[in-house]
Amino acid sequence: MDEFSFIDSIKQKYYKQPTLLKGVGDDAAVFRQQNKDIVTSVDTMVENVHFAKYTMSPFHAGYRALAANISDLAAMGAVPAFYLVSIVIPADLSNEDAGSIFSGMESLASLYRMDLIGGDTVSGKELSISITVIGYTEPGRARYRSSARQGDLVFVTGSLGDSQAGFHILANKGEYEEESYFIERHRMPSPRVDFAAKLSGIKRVSLNDISDGLANEVNEIADASQVTIILNEKDLPVSPQYPQFPVDLQHKWKLYGGEDFELVGTVAEDDWESVKEAASNTDTVVTPIGYVAERSLSSKVYLITDNGKIPLYSEGYTHLK
Repeated sequence: MDEFSFIDSIKQKYYKQPTLLKGVGDDAAVFRQQNKDIVTSVDTMVENVHFAKYTMSPFHAGYRALAANISDLAAMGAVPAFYLVSIVIPADLSNEDAGSIFSGMESLASLYRMDLIGGDTVSGKELSISITVIGYTEPGRARYRSSARQGDLVFVTGSLGDSQAGFHILANKGEYEEESYFIERHRMPSPRVDFAAKLSGIKRVSLNDISDGLANEVNEIADASQVTIILNEKDLPVSPQYPQFPVDLQHKWKLYGGEDFELVGTVAEDDWESVKEAASNTDTVVTPIGYVAERSLSSKVYLITDNGKIPLYSEGYTHLK
Protein backbone atom coordinates (compact mmCIF):
# COMPACT_ATOMS: atom_id res chain seq x y z
CA MET A 1 0.00 0.00 0.00
CA ASP A 2 1.43 3.41 -0.95
CA GLU A 3 1.30 6.52 1.25
CA PHE A 4 -1.84 7.97 -0.32
CA SER A 5 -3.75 4.69 -0.21
CA PHE A 6 -2.79 4.30 3.45
CA ILE A 7 -3.97 7.83 4.27
CA ASP A 8 -7.24 7.15 2.49
CA SER A 9 -7.68 3.96 4.54
CA ILE A 10 -7.51 5.81 7.86
CA LYS A 11 -9.63 8.80 6.80
CA GLN A 12 -12.79 9.26 8.87
CA LYS A 13 -16.12 8.79 7.13
CA TYR A 14 -17.74 11.57 9.17
CA TYR A 15 -16.76 14.28 11.67
CA LYS A 16 -17.56 14.01 15.38
CA GLN A 17 -16.75 17.61 16.34
CA PRO A 18 -19.25 20.27 15.15
CA THR A 19 -16.45 22.89 15.00
CA LEU A 20 -14.55 20.94 12.31
CA LEU A 21 -15.00 22.32 8.81
CA LYS A 22 -12.37 20.26 6.97
CA GLY A 23 -10.36 17.30 8.24
CA VAL A 24 -8.05 14.90 6.39
CA GLY A 25 -7.90 15.43 2.62
CA ASP A 26 -6.40 18.89 2.05
CA ASP A 27 -3.07 20.51 2.87
CA ALA A 28 -4.38 21.52 6.29
CA ALA A 29 -7.43 21.10 8.50
CA VAL A 30 -9.90 23.89 9.27
CA PHE A 31 -11.93 24.31 12.45
CA ARG A 32 -13.76 27.28 13.95
CA GLN A 33 -14.03 28.04 17.65
CA GLN A 34 -15.35 31.30 19.08
CA ASN A 35 -16.05 30.92 22.79
CA LYS A 36 -13.40 28.55 24.20
CA ASP A 37 -9.69 28.70 24.97
CA ILE A 38 -7.71 26.36 22.72
CA VAL A 39 -5.08 24.06 24.29
CA THR A 40 -2.59 22.04 22.23
CA SER A 41 0.20 19.57 22.97
CA VAL A 42 2.52 17.22 21.07
CA ASP A 43 4.28 14.02 22.14
CA THR A 44 6.42 11.44 20.36
CA MET A 45 6.84 7.74 21.07
CA VAL A 46 9.63 5.65 19.56
CA GLU A 47 9.83 1.86 19.38
CA ASN A 48 12.28 0.35 21.89
CA VAL A 49 12.26 3.61 23.88
CA HIS A 50 8.58 3.97 24.83
CA PHE A 51 7.25 0.57 23.76
CA ALA A 52 8.47 -2.77 22.46
CA LYS A 53 6.95 -5.60 20.42
CA TYR A 54 7.35 -8.12 23.24
CA THR A 55 5.18 -6.06 25.61
CA MET A 56 2.77 -4.28 23.30
CA SER A 57 0.82 -5.03 20.11
CA PRO A 58 0.52 -2.35 17.38
CA PHE A 59 -3.05 -1.70 18.58
CA HIS A 60 -1.84 -1.01 22.12
CA ALA A 61 1.06 1.13 20.86
CA GLY A 62 -1.42 3.40 19.10
CA TYR A 63 -3.85 3.45 22.01
CA ARG A 64 -1.16 4.30 24.54
CA ALA A 65 0.47 6.95 22.34
CA LEU A 66 -2.80 8.87 22.08
CA ALA A 67 -3.59 8.29 25.78
CA ALA A 68 -0.34 10.00 26.74
CA ASN A 69 -1.30 13.07 24.72
CA ILE A 70 -4.87 13.17 26.00
CA SER A 71 -3.49 12.99 29.54
CA ASP A 72 -1.52 16.18 28.84
CA LEU A 73 -4.78 17.90 27.88
CA ALA A 74 -6.43 16.59 31.06
CA ALA A 75 -3.59 18.10 33.10
CA MET A 76 -4.43 21.46 31.52
CA GLY A 77 -8.13 21.04 32.33
CA ALA A 78 -8.95 20.70 28.62
CA VAL A 79 -11.46 18.49 26.84
CA PRO A 80 -9.90 16.81 23.76
CA ALA A 81 -11.33 17.51 20.30
CA PHE A 82 -8.77 16.78 17.53
CA TYR A 83 -5.54 14.91 16.90
CA LEU A 84 -2.90 14.82 14.16
CA VAL A 85 -0.53 11.88 13.65
CA SER A 86 2.91 11.86 12.06
CA ILE A 87 4.20 8.31 11.78
CA VAL A 88 7.51 6.87 10.59
CA ILE A 89 6.86 3.38 9.21
CA PRO A 90 9.80 0.93 8.90
CA ALA A 91 9.98 -1.58 6.06
CA ASP A 92 9.27 -4.56 8.33
CA LEU A 93 5.92 -3.15 9.57
CA SER A 94 3.03 -4.74 7.67
CA ASN A 95 0.06 -2.81 6.32
CA GLU A 96 -2.10 -4.69 8.82
CA ASP A 97 0.05 -3.65 11.77
CA ALA A 98 0.18 -0.03 10.59
CA GLY A 99 -3.60 -0.04 10.37
CA SER A 100 -3.82 -1.57 13.86
CA ILE A 101 -1.85 1.36 15.30
CA PHE A 102 -4.49 3.75 13.99
CA SER A 103 -7.27 1.42 15.14
CA GLY A 104 -5.85 1.65 18.66
CA MET A 105 -5.92 5.42 18.48
CA GLU A 106 -9.46 5.49 17.08
CA SER A 107 -10.65 3.14 19.84
CA LEU A 108 -9.64 5.72 22.45
CA ALA A 109 -10.46 8.80 20.36
CA SER A 110 -14.05 7.62 19.92
CA LEU A 111 -14.57 7.78 23.71
CA TYR A 112 -13.95 11.54 23.56
CA ARG A 113 -15.50 12.20 20.12
CA MET A 114 -12.08 13.22 18.80
CA ASP A 115 -11.50 13.70 15.08
CA LEU A 116 -8.30 12.77 13.24
CA ILE A 117 -7.60 15.91 11.20
CA GLY A 118 -4.19 15.31 9.60
CA GLY A 119 -0.54 14.42 10.02
CA ASP A 120 2.17 12.86 7.89
CA THR A 121 3.27 9.36 6.87
CA VAL A 122 6.87 8.61 5.92
CA SER A 123 9.16 5.58 5.71
CA GLY A 124 12.17 5.23 7.99
CA LYS A 125 14.38 2.88 9.97
CA GLU A 126 12.31 2.62 13.17
CA LEU A 127 8.68 3.00 14.13
CA SER A 128 7.96 6.44 15.55
CA ILE A 129 4.56 7.95 16.39
CA SER A 130 4.22 11.69 16.95
CA ILE A 131 0.79 13.00 17.93
CA THR A 132 -0.49 16.55 18.26
CA VAL A 133 -3.71 17.01 20.21
CA ILE A 134 -6.04 19.99 20.39
CA GLY A 135 -8.62 20.59 23.08
CA TYR A 136 -10.81 23.27 24.64
CA THR A 137 -11.25 24.80 28.07
CA GLU A 138 -13.70 27.31 29.39
CA PRO A 139 -12.20 30.82 29.08
CA GLY A 140 -9.61 31.38 31.80
CA ARG A 141 -9.85 27.83 33.14
CA ALA A 142 -6.67 26.29 31.73
CA ARG A 143 -4.70 24.76 34.62
CA TYR A 144 -1.06 25.67 35.22
CA ARG A 145 1.72 24.16 37.31
CA SER A 146 2.44 27.63 38.67
CA SER A 147 -0.86 27.88 40.59
CA ALA A 148 0.16 26.15 43.85
CA ARG A 149 0.03 28.32 46.98
CA GLN A 150 1.02 27.92 50.62
CA GLY A 151 -1.56 25.91 52.56
CA ASP A 152 -2.85 24.01 49.53
CA LEU A 153 -3.59 20.30 49.77
CA VAL A 154 -1.71 18.01 47.37
CA PHE A 155 -3.80 15.24 45.84
CA VAL A 156 -3.45 12.44 43.32
CA THR A 157 -5.97 10.44 41.30
CA GLY A 158 -6.10 6.65 41.06
CA SER A 159 -3.20 4.50 42.22
CA LEU A 160 0.53 4.75 41.60
CA GLY A 161 3.03 2.29 40.16
CA ASP A 162 0.51 0.14 38.29
CA SER A 163 1.92 0.75 34.81
CA GLN A 164 5.45 -0.23 35.79
CA ALA A 165 4.07 -3.28 37.59
CA GLY A 166 2.33 -4.25 34.34
CA PHE A 167 5.55 -3.84 32.39
CA HIS A 168 7.36 -5.94 34.99
CA ILE A 169 4.81 -8.74 34.56
CA LEU A 170 5.16 -8.65 30.77
CA ALA A 171 8.96 -8.70 30.98
CA ASN A 172 9.21 -11.29 33.78
CA LYS A 173 6.91 -14.24 33.23
CA GLY A 174 5.51 -15.87 36.33
CA GLU A 175 2.43 -16.17 38.51
CA TYR A 176 0.93 -12.84 39.59
CA GLU A 177 -2.26 -11.72 41.30
CA GLU A 178 -4.55 -9.56 39.12
CA GLU A 179 -2.11 -9.94 36.22
CA SER A 180 -4.57 -8.67 33.59
CA TYR A 181 -5.35 -5.55 35.64
CA PHE A 182 -1.72 -4.44 35.81
CA ILE A 183 -1.06 -5.27 32.16
CA GLU A 184 -4.06 -3.23 31.05
CA ARG A 185 -2.93 -0.31 33.20
CA HIS A 186 0.34 -0.40 31.24
CA ARG A 187 -1.10 -0.92 27.77
CA MET A 188 -4.39 0.97 27.97
CA PRO A 189 -4.22 3.79 30.56
CA SER A 190 -7.29 5.96 31.21
CA PRO A 191 -6.61 9.71 31.03
CA ARG A 192 -8.48 11.66 33.73
CA VAL A 193 -10.24 14.01 31.30
CA ASP A 194 -13.71 13.88 32.88
CA PHE A 195 -12.40 14.48 36.39
CA ALA A 196 -10.27 17.45 35.34
CA ALA A 197 -13.16 18.98 33.41
CA LYS A 198 -15.38 18.74 36.50
CA LEU A 199 -12.92 20.97 38.36
CA SER A 200 -13.83 23.92 36.10
CA GLY A 201 -15.88 25.54 38.85
CA ILE A 202 -12.79 25.88 41.07
CA LYS A 203 -10.94 29.11 40.41
CA ARG A 204 -7.40 27.92 41.23
CA VAL A 205 -6.04 24.40 40.75
CA SER A 206 -2.57 23.28 39.68
CA LEU A 207 -2.36 20.00 37.79
CA ASN A 208 0.33 17.79 36.27
CA ASP A 209 -0.05 14.38 34.66
CA ILE A 210 2.11 11.55 35.99
CA SER A 211 3.98 10.53 32.87
CA ASP A 212 7.56 10.65 34.20
CA GLY A 213 6.97 9.64 37.82
CA LEU A 214 5.37 11.34 40.82
CA ALA A 215 8.69 12.78 42.03
CA ASN A 216 9.32 14.52 38.72
CA GLU A 217 5.79 15.90 38.41
CA VAL A 218 5.57 17.28 41.96
CA ASN A 219 8.98 18.90 41.58
CA GLU A 220 7.75 20.57 38.39
CA ILE A 221 4.81 22.06 40.30
CA ALA A 222 7.11 23.19 43.12
CA ASP A 223 9.53 24.80 40.66
CA ALA A 224 6.84 26.55 38.62
CA SER A 225 5.03 27.82 41.73
CA GLN A 226 8.23 28.54 43.74
CA VAL A 227 7.00 26.65 46.77
CA THR A 228 8.09 23.81 49.05
CA ILE A 229 5.89 20.72 49.00
CA ILE A 230 5.66 18.00 51.66
CA LEU A 231 4.37 14.51 50.77
CA ASN A 232 3.51 11.65 53.13
CA GLU A 233 4.72 8.28 51.87
CA LYS A 234 2.10 6.37 53.87
CA ASP A 235 -0.66 8.25 52.03
CA LEU A 236 0.51 7.41 48.49
CA PRO A 237 -2.30 5.24 47.01
CA VAL A 238 -1.49 1.83 45.54
CA SER A 239 -3.62 -1.06 44.27
CA PRO A 240 -4.61 -3.83 46.73
CA GLN A 241 -2.38 -6.39 44.95
CA TYR A 242 0.60 -4.04 44.67
CA PRO A 243 2.35 -5.42 47.81
CA GLN A 244 3.01 -8.73 46.00
CA PHE A 245 6.02 -7.13 44.31
CA PRO A 246 9.46 -6.68 45.95
CA VAL A 247 9.51 -3.78 48.42
CA ASP A 248 12.32 -1.94 46.65
CA LEU A 249 10.42 -2.07 43.36
CA GLN A 250 7.21 -0.90 45.02
CA HIS A 251 9.05 2.15 46.34
CA LYS A 252 10.72 2.87 43.00
CA TRP A 253 7.61 2.46 40.85
CA LYS A 254 5.21 4.58 42.90
CA LEU A 255 7.67 7.48 43.15
CA TYR A 256 9.68 7.30 39.93
CA GLY A 257 7.99 4.80 37.62
CA GLY A 258 5.73 7.04 35.60
CA GLU A 259 3.38 6.20 32.74
CA ASP A 260 0.39 5.82 35.05
CA PHE A 261 -1.07 8.98 33.45
CA GLU A 262 -2.84 9.85 36.67
CA LEU A 263 -3.08 13.48 37.79
CA VAL A 264 -1.30 15.14 40.70
CA GLY A 265 -2.44 18.57 41.78
CA THR A 266 -2.83 21.18 44.47
CA VAL A 267 -5.94 23.03 45.61
CA ALA A 268 -6.93 25.37 48.43
CA GLU A 269 -8.20 23.48 51.46
CA ASP A 270 -11.53 25.33 51.20
CA ASP A 271 -12.06 23.78 47.74
CA TRP A 272 -11.24 20.20 48.73
CA GLU A 273 -14.91 19.24 49.02
CA SER A 274 -15.42 20.38 45.41
CA VAL A 275 -12.53 18.15 44.32
CA LYS A 276 -14.09 15.18 46.12
CA GLU A 277 -17.43 15.95 44.47
CA ALA A 278 -15.77 16.01 41.02
CA ALA A 279 -14.16 12.67 41.83
CA SER A 280 -17.46 11.16 42.95
CA ASN A 281 -19.29 12.40 39.85
CA THR A 282 -16.68 10.85 37.53
CA ASP A 283 -16.07 7.61 39.46
CA THR A 284 -12.49 8.68 40.18
CA VAL A 285 -10.49 7.80 43.27
CA VAL A 286 -8.76 10.89 44.67
CA THR A 287 -6.38 10.89 47.65
CA PRO A 288 -4.74 13.74 49.62
CA ILE A 289 -1.02 12.99 49.84
CA GLY A 290 0.54 16.13 51.30
CA TYR A 291 0.51 19.90 51.42
CA VAL A 292 2.23 23.04 50.16
CA ALA A 293 4.41 24.26 53.03
CA GLU A 294 5.64 27.72 52.09
CA ARG A 295 6.73 29.94 49.25
CA SER A 296 10.41 29.41 48.45
CA LEU A 297 12.62 30.63 45.63
CA SER A 298 14.70 27.46 46.11
CA SER A 299 11.70 25.19 45.63
CA LYS A 300 11.98 21.75 47.22
CA VAL A 301 9.93 18.60 47.69
CA TYR A 302 10.21 16.44 50.81
CA LEU A 303 8.86 12.97 51.57
CA ILE A 304 7.90 12.04 55.12
CA THR A 305 8.80 8.38 55.70
CA ASP A 306 9.07 6.10 58.72
CA ASN A 307 12.70 7.20 58.94
CA GLY A 308 12.01 10.93 58.89
CA LYS A 309 11.74 13.67 56.27
CA ILE A 310 13.95 13.23 53.19
CA PRO A 311 14.37 15.29 50.00
CA LEU A 312 12.46 13.92 47.00
CA TYR A 313 14.41 14.72 43.87
CA SER A 314 13.44 14.59 40.20
CA GLU A 315 14.79 11.14 39.46
CA GLY A 316 12.14 9.75 37.11
CA TYR A 317 12.86 9.03 33.47
CA THR A 318 14.12 11.96 31.41
CA HIS A 319 15.26 11.93 27.78
CA LEU A 320 18.74 13.18 26.83
CA LYS A 321 19.90 12.66 30.43
